[in-house]
Amino acid sequence: MKLLLDTNVIVDIAFERQPFYDDSDRIFSFIEAGQLEGYVSASTFSDLYYIIRKQRGRAWTLSFLDRLASVCQVATVDRDVISMALSANFRDFEDAIQYSVARVNQLDAIVTRDRSDFPVTSPQIITPTELIQELTNSL
Repeated sequence: MKLLLDTNVIVDIAFERQPFYDDSDRIFSFIEAGQLEGYVSASTFSDLYYIIRKQRGRAWTLSFLDRLASVCQVATVDRDVISMALSANFRDFEDAIQYSVARVNQLDAIVTRDRSDFPVTSPQIITPTELIQELTNSL
């Protein structure tokens, strides 16, 4: 299964935010183990740097982002993605970019804590908790 990790899921891991950390970290572990294929939008990296650096510092943040890039595929944000995002009917442009990245790269799902930010049926919009339940039920 090919998944786009939304920014909030990655921030939960970086800050070990409870009660979200455990499920988000477990998804990341599935990706590290090769059981899922994780993608992160290229534009998410700058957002993550800005958000995480404030609390964790520059060195920690760069190390975290390096690990993220080594485990997940980096999905390009190009003219097609931006064109699609500009015409998508989303309240938040960053979410429109995430959606467009997932569509252009033919990903199966977007993993996010905020399902309501993605008013679409394809790709699948799923929370980390729901994904874990889906994976454990299929075993």
